[in-house]
Amino acid sequence: MAKVKTNSSAKKRFKLTGTGKIARKSAFKSHILTKKTTKQKRNLTQTAYVHEADMGNVKRMLCIGK
Repeated sequence: MAKVKTNSSAKKRFKLTGTGKIARKSAFKSHILTKKTTKQKRNLTQTAYVHEADMGNVKRMLCIGK
């Protein structure tokens, strides 16, 4: 049986933390930044975590667990 391949785009976008959560980068921080406030841009810099509802799909793409 062949090995299961990790999704290449997922391994670049997600990172597993020590506590088992999956970290991700916030969206809306790449362009069209002039109309966004400084506070909004600063808050988008912080690391976010994948929601429980999406955790299964992301783990499947990263080949974590079963």
